[in-house]
Formats: sequence, C-alpha cells, structure tokens
Amino acid sequence: MNKRPMFRYIAMLAGVALLWTGIGGCTIKYSANGATIDPEAKTVFVRFFENRAPQNNPQLSQNVTEKLRQKILAQTRLTQTNDQKADYEFRGTITGYSVSNSAVTDIDKPASARLTITVNVTFIKRIGDKKGFTNQSFSRSADFNAQRTINEAEPQLLQEIVPNLVDDIFNRAYANW
Repeated sequence: MNKRPMFRYIAMLAGVALLWTGIGGCTIKYSANGATIDPEAKTVFVRFFENRAPQNNPQLSQNVTEKLRQKILAQTRLTQTNDQKADYEFRGTITGYSVSNSAVTDIDKPASARLTITVNVTFIKRIGDKKGFTNQSFSRSADFNAQRTINEAEPQLLQEIVPNLVDDIFNRAYANW
C-alpha cells in the first residue's frame, strides 16, 4: 500500500487546523449584518445632532439622533451611554435642508420637487484600530409632486430620507462603506 496519499491527507488536515486556529485568534468580530465591532468595545455615545441648516424642521435633529441610536442598539451588541469616554462616539450636525425642482413640464412649471438633507458626522473610535472619520458628509434626497407643498409632503419624505441617512452613517462607521 502506498503511504504517500495518506501522508498528503494528514498534512492537509494539519494545515487546515493551523489555519483555522489562526483565524480564530483575530481581534475583529463580524456580525450577520456586516458590522465590524471590536470585541473589546462595549459602549457607544451618540450625541444629539444639532440642526444648523438655514431651513429646517424642528423635529429633524431628534429624529436623526434617535434613529441612529436605535439602529446601533438593534444591530450591534453595544450599549448606549452618555459617558464622554465611550468606546465609540458619534457627533453630528444637520447642515443642509433644501427643496429644489427636480423635473419641469413643457410649460416651465415644476412637475416634481426634491427635498435634500445633509448631515455632517464625526465618528470617534477610542478602542481597537481607532480609525474613525471626521466631518464626513452624508446627503439623501427624495422627490415629491410639486403640486403639493413641502409641509404636506414632508412627513412621508422624512420616513424615506432619515432611515437612508442613518444606514449610510452606520455602514460608513461599522462596515467601512
């Protein structure tokens, strides 16, 4: 009987075992949602997002801040804290809130309008690789029928725009997109 194939098989199994133990020793943890959280990280501090846009909705700051907190708590194992030395920290400012025409009819009347919201975010990592980001701008828009006023369309538009903004912020911070 030839012992060479058996030797190769055992060597291959040993290599796989070594590779597997090497992978198990990594310090980065991946979750099912694609978020990368350092195993040492336990807390996150999401500061209130101040609204500095020239035009604004008075509830927008609270809405963005709370949606980001909820997403982090739902999709990570981090605990929200108000400790200024939390493992991760988000600071943000709403810098843009504008309505513009997005399509015009053949008689120079707007057919649709667009609400655009821009948020400027800083993400601080005090643990792990400490590679956060500073003053990253996130912007999302949604169109609505120009026959409606912004006050009529705004509740529905915010239900679309705010979750998309929060997804963008979350993905940039935890999935590095």
